[in-house]
Amino acid sequence: MAHVTSAVVALKTVTLVLGGLITYFAFNAYRRTGAAPLRALAVGFGAVTLGSLVAGVLDRVVASGSQYALVAESALTAIGFAVVLYSLYAE
Repeated sequence: MAHVTSAVVALKTVTLVLGGLITYFAFNAYRRTGAAPLRALAVGFGAVTLGSLVAGVLDRVVASGSQYALVAESALTAIGFAVVLYSLYAE
């Protein structure tokens, strides 16, 4: 079981790093161009990345049980992807 926990922590870390980089580059692109869809894209990926962070904290640090972590991550992922979808259709 310890190997699974280590794998989950490692994968969450990779997710945070990659999601943070995507968010950073999308926001920089927004600042350069001023295009609102790029801002929405940055917010969407930021929400997805935040969901991963919140889930990891709830699961590992706060003794709240993994069910709350799963709900928090799922909610932020759904919100983030809705914002990403909006960014693809915004003008």
